[in-house]
Amino acid sequence: MLLCRIRTLLAALWLGLVVTLGAAVTPTLFAMLERTEAGRIAGQLFRIEAHAGLGLAVALFLIERRLASLRMAAGRGSVMSLNLLLVLGALFCTVLGFFALQPMMEAARLGQGSFSFGALHGASSTLFLVKGLLLLGLVWRAAGESPA
Repeated sequence: MLLCRIRTLLAALWLGLVVTLGAAVTPTLFAMLERTEAGRIAGQLFRIEAHAGLGLAVALFLIERRLASLRMAAGRGSVMSLNLLLVLGALFCTVLGFFALQPMMEAARLGQGSFSFGALHGASSTLFLVKGLLLLGLVWRAAGESPA
């Protein structure tokens, strides 16, 4: 079914973006550039990933809802599926990790707020890793799912 293939492709695209950014691009930036400049560029790249992630999450959510509805109509499942939970989990990690913690990290960098930059960066990094694992699970399940 075409919808299943599109879902797998979008999930793999998002996972590839997260892995490339987290495992290759960011470490390379910090290895080659001055720390402040590397952080500024990495921040922009994480902003791009967060916005792309929002769009991909919406698309994946709509696809998963449609597939779950089709399974439910065929008597093979419910409206809520594990794949849908994986998408929602990745979306939650994106929203909390970038849109909530990033402004707090900027404030901490300026000496404001009640949390240190290191603690917030650690929390953000953990959420980014969890997002990658959730997306890996989604890709794994989607690729192994029979389209019928």
